[in-house]
Amino acid sequence: MKFFTSAIIAASGNSTRMGLEISKQLINLCGKPTIEHTLSAFENCDVIDEIVVVCRECDMDSIKAIATKFSKLKAVVTGGDTRDKSVSNGVKACSDAAQFFAIHDGARPLVKSDDITKVVERAYECKACTLSTAVTDTIKVVDSDNVILSTPNRATLRAVQTPQVFERELYLKAIDFTVENKLSVTDDCSMVEAMGERVEVVLGSSENIKLTTVTDIKFAEAILQSREA
Repeated sequence: MKFFTSAIIAASGNSTRMGLEISKQLINLCGKPTIEHTLSAFENCDVIDEIVVVCRECDMDSIKAIATKFSKLKAVVTGGDTRDKSVSNGVKACSDAAQFFAIHDGARPLVKSDDITKVVERAYECKACTLSTAVTDTIKVVDSDNVILSTPNRATLRAVQTPQVFERELYLKAIDFTVENKLSVTDDCSMVEAMGERVEVVLGSSENIKLTTVTDIKFAEAILQSREA
């Protein structure tokens, strides 16, 4: 069964770790701004009905000029001072018809439409689902002095990506819970988890990297070039 699904592209980060003068959403990747690659994946995905972009006020004009090329664009809105507030602004701009929200980092321009479809369709069944990959490195838990405390079993670990997809009422409840309890979260799954609700993971692609440092730009361009070839 198909449900009306709104994609919320979170593109309001300040790009501090990138160390560049422009937002990473506007960095040129193989001739196109990062955000254009991201939007293309959602535009070309059949399970996505509309797109809302959340960005910084200073990027608004540039991102609007790019986003209006896409027929599924519903709105471009400004973000808040935290991720959950920014995404909440995006949720408010979605259609009342939205039954599911697919929340994605604007700085993950290499997500594939097939993977978006996979995680959205799984969310239709379980109400909350995210893309992820298996962890291949050995992970250590350390204390404040960088002394190793323990080594988790990596078979039980996943590196979580986006999009993260949620049934509408479940996610709205999670937003309220986060605000009421003054929680600090780094992703949307954490808000749902905090309520004790179940969130599933589905296997994504290791190519779905997030642009965080200048080195990531080189990797992203190499992946895009390999796809074109």
